[in-house]
Amino acid sequence: MLKTEPRTILPSGEQFAIRHGDQRATIVEVGGGLREYEVDGRAVLDPYPADQVCDGAHGAPLIPWPNRLADGRYTFDGEDYQVALTEPEKGNAIHGFLLWRTWQLIERASDRVMVGTRVYPLAGYPFTLDVRVNYVLGPTGLTVTTTARNVGARACPYGHGQHPYLSPGCGAIDECELQLPGRTRICSDAVRQLPAGREAVEGGAYDFLEPRRLGAARIDSAFTDLRRDLTGRAWSRLWGSDGLCAALWIDETFPFLETFTGDTLDPSRARRGLGTEPMTCAPNAFASGDGLVRLEPGQQLTTRWGACLT
Repeated sequence: MLKTEPRTILPSGEQFAIRHGDQRATIVEVGGGLREYEVDGRAVLDPYPADQVCDGAHGAPLIPWPNRLADGRYTFDGEDYQVALTEPEKGNAIHGFLLWRTWQLIERASDRVMVGTRVYPLAGYPFTLDVRVNYVLGPTGLTVTTTARNVGARACPYGHGQHPYLSPGCGAIDECELQLPGRTRICSDAVRQLPAGREAVEGGAYDFLEPRRLGAARIDSAFTDLRRDLTGRAWSRLWGSDGLCAALWIDETFPFLETFTGDTLDPSRARRGLGTEPMTCAPNAFASGDGLVRLEPGQQLTTRWGACLT
């Protein structure tokens, strides 16, 4: 009998590579996220190796809520719900349900790919969502468009985020210059990292409204009251030691932006990228309602963000 070599199965599943000119990106089957995005060999978004499990939610869509939910509990339309604690050491549920879900290929061309999945009713979230994420490379860089549609029979709570890390190009982020659009920081408690008030950043340790060296600063905070350009986009920029700038923009459907210096990742990966996470709602929004979206049956929400190298 003829023997066939076993097919290598990667931890992130099938790899969907797309190109445009000197740009290259890879979208993955497991989690439906971006494993890498580079321009002319220079990383714009910090990658993770194809033969390793995705760490720190690198590049992943965060649905149906981003960030943390205290105790995994919330109330919606007068009913109380409990979801599994996926950050048990802090008593939180974090980043929704889709990090390890298998996504399906919907459409593919040389410079674009669309992946999708369905959130079926489950314990603590008895609602049904169809989700599509379209990744496109073009003359101005990468654009990511996410559409979530309520295909169930009743209204549902919804929030969306994604978890790319801006790349310094090489080395750690400490020598980079950073510019952030957030004028207000959502403070968090030191133990569970849940919201604990707000503060203006101007003049303080978290003021990166104008570019300045990041240094040893440790950041894991959500920002809001975002400074936007004339098109409504809010920009984060990270200048590497090579003089190039990895930039990420978010549209007006994202009032919040989480910034994370990656200090809690494995030491071999810590501070190798800057988590720059667009969010439609604040941390703990399922409980607080801060930015939470209510999707009626048949209603959908479309969000856009993108990245480029300048």
